[in-house]
Amino acid sequence: MSEGFQTPITIKTAIDYIQSNKYLLPAIQRKFVWSHEQIEILFDSILRGYPINSFMLWHVCDDSIKNSYKFYRFIMNYREYFADTNEYINTTGVPDFYAVIDGQQRLTSLYVGLRGTYAYKMPRKWWKDSEDCIPTRRLYLNINEPVQHNVDSQKYYDFRFLKPDDASSEWFEVGRILTCNSNMDLISMINTLGIAGNQFAVDTLSNLYEVIHVRPFINYYMQEEQDSDRVLEVFVRTNSGGTSLSFSDLLMSIASANWAKIDARKEFDTLINEVRGLGRPSFNIDKDFILRTCLVLFVDDIRFRLNNFTHSNVAVFEKNWLGIKASIIAAFTLFEQLGFNDATFRAKNAAIPVIYYIYHKNIAGQITKPTYNADDRKNIARWLNLTFIRSIFSGQADSVLVSMRNVLKHTQAVNFPAQELMNAFKSNPTKNYSLDDDFIDGLLKAHKGSNEAFYVLSLLQPDLDFSKTLHQDHLHPASIFTDRGKIGQNIPRTDWKFASDADNWDSVANLQLLDGLLNSSKNDTPLDEWADEQHISKHDLFVPDDTSLKIKDFRKFINARRKVLSKHLKALL
Repeated sequence: MSEGFQTPITIKTAIDYIQSNKYLLPAIQRKFVWSHEQIEILFDSILRGYPINSFMLWHVCDDSIKNSYKFYRFIMNYREYFADTNEYINTTGVPDFYAVIDGQQRLTSLYVGLRGTYAYKMPRKWWKDSEDCIPTRRLYLNINEPVQHNVDSQKYYDFRFLKPDDASSEWFEVGRILTCNSNMDLISMINTLGIAGNQFAVDTLSNLYEVIHVRPFINYYMQEEQDSDRVLEVFVRTNSGGTSLSFSDLLMSIASANWAKIDARKEFDTLINEVRGLGRPSFNIDKDFILRTCLVLFVDDIRFRLNNFTHSNVAVFEKNWLGIKASIIAAFTLFEQLGFNDATFRAKNAAIPVIYYIYHKNIAGQITKPTYNADDRKNIARWLNLTFIRSIFSGQADSVLVSMRNVLKHTQAVNFPAQELMNAFKSNPTKNYSLDDDFIDGLLKAHKGSNEAFYVLSLLQPDLDFSKTLHQDHLHPASIFTDRGKIGQNIPRTDWKFASDADNWDSVANLQLLDGLLNSSKNDTPLDEWADEQHISKHDLFVPDDTSLKIKDFRKFINARRKVLSKHLKALL
């Protein structure tokens, strides 16, 4: 069979293919979600001769696809909330079949309407799996008369899902039309029903037979490509259904379909919400991040490709899920303790090497405790800050993650291998961690409140308790530099321009991280007085011992401090 649009088939043929499992649903498909009203309108459209759009099928003939991916039967007896999932079918070793890429909702609706049942909850009843609360209904057609437009202006033919006991003589069970295999069978049915004298009934039943058995209503495109990623791309483009589908949505569907004991969707949502409870502002991760983390932890090829989400790979994710989840939560708890939040944690992919380290060292239960190795935490913090400063994860994140995983996998280091991770990129012209003089000069001009200022100050003051509220504090009070009168009173005229420049007074060169309470008490106290009161050494301020802390010597202070800070940052590498 060649790829492209095929000769249309009848609805009866499509229903037979569904019944015989020749048509199946791939795991990337979502649940059946159509309401009973939508199904009724679909049948009305068909009986009125309206087109119902084309379908897309995937001819599955490759044994590796049959063996590696999950496929499902169409749902026949739908029961709202209690029976709304498709049954898995093992396709290993089965003859070739067709997976429905586009048209699942319509084909399922036809199947339910003609061969199955649709049970939905009665108004003002409990969600209880009983016939009283959720009665089983079949699709019926009123063959006596059309719909009264003052009752329903959408339909002409009165299709309704009814309980069998509620279907009086004018209601014809739609599925019975499948028993008619010829015009003679149709005539026999008309006579048996005693409706030969009712022209509307005869015409309606004859029309129903025509659209189900005779007219080739199912127009479809056949996809012969056996590259599963190519098919997945086609699915994304054609199966939006009014709501945009992402690649990760489909991979998530596959993960959910292949997890045997755990509800993957529920677990992912729970994890996302738990991480969202950390950080100020709170950390925000998504399905992409979780799936990427699973790939890095367990699969050689970490690209978002369908081939990397085989049944066996996804089964490994489920088997290790509790450890994965604990490691992700521990990592983001640690990031919060290190002073990061969603705004300062610039690249979420930077979390994955830390998660890998936590998972494979089995330290999710220890790394966030006060008794844990302080040097290890500092190593992680230093590496994160330098990674964000150098924008290591901007572009080509996959290759960066693979390189880092190789280091983590083979390192002999006892603690987090920050230096080894940085050394791995020495020869990379765009991803190295080197800080030349111009780059450092730019960092030292980062203004208060910026991410860069936070990263640099965190590197300079790694021993602070980042679990507390820390402020970016001006060493020489900002109030002096925002008032021209105060500049004139405190700083020599030759230094006025220098002191007025925010790159000097509002930058890292004049900033420190300070506990929020201590910062409030410091307020506008001159630096020399505050340092003397708090017994702060010049070494702690990153200036030489002969540096004046008086405001009149602001220019000398800034220039001297820049030199020390630059030397210190270089030493970190």
